[in-house]
Amino acid sequence: MTKTDLIAPDRGQTATAIHLVNKDGYEGWAKSLKPSQRVALDAQKFDGSGYQVGIVPDGDSWFAVGGVADPDELSSWCMAKLAEVLPEGTYRRAASNGGDREPGPALFGWQTAQYTFERYKKDDNPTGPRILLTKNAKDIDLAMAEARADMRVRDLVNTPAEDMGPAALEEEAEAIAKKHSAKVTVTRGDALEQDYPMVHAVGRAAARHHAPRLIHLVWGKEDAPVLAIIGKGVCFDSGGLDVKSAAGMKLMKKDMGGAAHALALADLIMEAALPVRLHMWVPAVENAIASNAFRPGDVLSSRKGLTVEIGNTDAEGRLILGDALTRASEEKPELIIDFATLTGAARVALGPDHPALMTRQDATADALIAAGKAHDDEPWRLPLPDGYREWLNSDIADLNNAHGNAYAGASVAGLFLDRFVGDGIDWAHFDTFAWRPFPKPGRSKGGAAYGLRAAFHMLRERFGK
Repeated sequence: MTKTDLIAPDRGQTATAIHLVNKDGYEGWAKSLKPSQRVALDAQKFDGSGYQVGIVPDGDSWFAVGGVADPDELSSWCMAKLAEVLPEGTYRRAASNGGDREPGPALFGWQTAQYTFERYKKDDNPTGPRILLTKNAKDIDLAMAEARADMRVRDLVNTPAEDMGPAALEEEAEAIAKKHSAKVTVTRGDALEQDYPMVHAVGRAAARHHAPRLIHLVWGKEDAPVLAIIGKGVCFDSGGLDVKSAAGMKLMKKDMGGAAHALALADLIMEAALPVRLHMWVPAVENAIASNAFRPGDVLSSRKGLTVEIGNTDAEGRLILGDALTRASEEKPELIIDFATLTGAARVALGPDHPALMTRQDATADALIAAGKAHDDEPWRLPLPDGYREWLNSDIADLNNAHGNAYAGASVAGLFLDRFVGDGIDWAHFDTFAWRPFPKPGRSKGGAAYGLRAAFHMLRERFGK
């Protein structure tokens, strides 16, 4: 994670100017340049296209030019390429037409563009920090908090399973709790068997080195509205006895991405001092293979009392979430939000950039989608069709964890989770990828947060800024 503060209040200090232009307005803007400056930009093939960066000599100094879609409507990412490629220094957006121009939403991407993951490999040619100034000081704290949360997700997901097992997730929760004077309780190992039998069954094969656990963080006033956040913490997924292929297993260090989102969101909620009684649960396991691994055809009990036939041991995330959702429902929350790297079906349908969103209430979906659109983190709603519930029927148990056809995998997984959410509780489920397969400005290849900012800004609107 990038540790340096990369945005700062503009108090008139020396800084290099950045001009933002788009392709349509470039020719008009370029008329104000000296001939030598226009030649310099022509030599760099700069024409104002998105994410282009130009360097313009100006006497003994220089200024930068960035191509954006619309200089009047900036996005989170429109200045990210500048933050990636400009040299170390301090920068401010140049005034235009006599008026002040501020980076606004671009403050977020300016920071995430400078993210590095160096736990195992240091950059041989590091670039010093690029600091962006803004006169809107009220924007700084929020932009910095959101960027830290985003980069927390990246750090956690990028870390391999040997160093990011259930115990490491517990340590992360403890560190966040200490920061905000929250309370953490943890149920570990065989102590899970009675109260959280599905968490125990999934995680018991890895108990020697990575014992399963349910992590529970509580914060806020007892009389405040209860908000429950849950994150799937499968720290590595071999598939269990229904073992994955080598290619399918390669990225399974990221299967705790839901837990990373839950931890980051909890930190944001507490830092923003939202007036809620926060309960966060992370069921943390490794889905391993051993003589005591749960088997296809087994019937598991659950905290809710439902019995679950195992149609596929590789559909383990919904099992551990089932016990956590049941426990969360017992607190009578006003809202439950869960994050999970749950199905490949969601990725086939939506690709990596849009997390699948399923909700019981239309208003909750609308609010999350609106918040996502406003903050460049748009989820895409998928249905929870009643007609597909029968696909989870079992001949010998209350339900099966894996349906027997290839249709609607993400929605059917959501329907499984729905069985464990208390009646009448407002609930939102993010089936998020937590991984970026291809880099984009401000968004490096590797661990990624999807749905995090959408959820946080919806909660700010719902529970008060």
